[in-house]
Amino acid sequence: MKKSGLANEPVLVLAYFRSSRYFEKKEKKMLDVCLLGTGGMMPLPRRWLTSLMTRYNGSSLLIDCGEGTQIAIKEKGWTFKPIDIICFTHYHADHISGLPGILLAMANAERTEPLTLIGPKGLARVVQGLRVIVPELPFELKYIEITEPEKTLELFGYKITAFRVRHSMICYGYSIDILRGGKFDVERAKANGIPIKYWSFLQKGQTVEEDGRVYTPDMVLGPERKGIKVTYTTDTRPTDSIIKNAAGSDLFICEGMYGEPEKKKNAVENKHMMMQEAAALAAEIRPGKMWLTHYSPSLIHPEEYMPEIRKIFPNAEPGRDGKFIELKFTEE
Repeated sequence: MKKSGLANEPVLVLAYFRSSRYFEKKEKKMLDVCLLGTGGMMPLPRRWLTSLMTRYNGSSLLIDCGEGTQIAIKEKGWTFKPIDIICFTHYHADHISGLPGILLAMANAERTEPLTLIGPKGLARVVQGLRVIVPELPFELKYIEITEPEKTLELFGYKITAFRVRHSMICYGYSIDILRGGKFDVERAKANGIPIKYWSFLQKGQTVEEDGRVYTPDMVLGPERKGIKVTYTTDTRPTDSIIKNAAGSDLFICEGMYGEPEKKKNAVENKHMMMQEAAALAAEIRPGKMWLTHYSPSLIHPEEYMPEIRKIFPNAEPGRDGKFIELKFTEE
């Protein structure tokens, strides 16, 4: 048997690691999701600008960071240092104006690991402009600029799919998936004659070679199980891309900028979405839940429209700053 420098340890070939998905016994089995801010256009005394934060296995992700996001994170009691990814839907000020403060807060939290930024074309130019007031950081910024109608990335345990939506400038929605591997099948492992000492390697997604024989994860793992999926989209008219990419979501977070019927013309002209239109999308997508967000400053009490909205999609809820949920794996 080929061996490495450690006694009795097999050489591992074709090893791969995807999103912590094979560490079922050790992994955190839920995704924390918090709407940090739900406002559009301008912050209000009791409503911060739009931002979403998720936490999974020690890694945090932000989608957008409008003005006030720092305070919203503090109010939630979460921390800045674990933020590994920030995704931007687009570059209107109410979605990115909080970035300099976030970067400074992360620096003050003694972060040194690189931070990955994802967004439409022009990301590096926009961020570098904002960094005039935050010129020095103790960590590297990595830019991933999206130019395709749809792009999928796997980072820090998240599968992130960006998809083009329809706003007055280039804008993307995001689906966040936590993938889940198949169960370890003891009987299949035995039937394939795989030594017990290699089972843990295979369960972790590694391929093992011994004396010319190759053992692969598919020899011991069952089919992939249902993971967790969250879709976030705002500043858009209803589009087929939303229906396609939000399919199978446990939580669908969607812009509901206006509830007042007389604002429909305004929504169409400025390429925003009515609460009623968001509910109609959800009725077609059929997610586990829908949260509305990105309210116009004129929409003071979104909950007043919920009886009407729930007639269209019963599992609709009004988003609010600090709204939180733990999404857990379905036990199978």
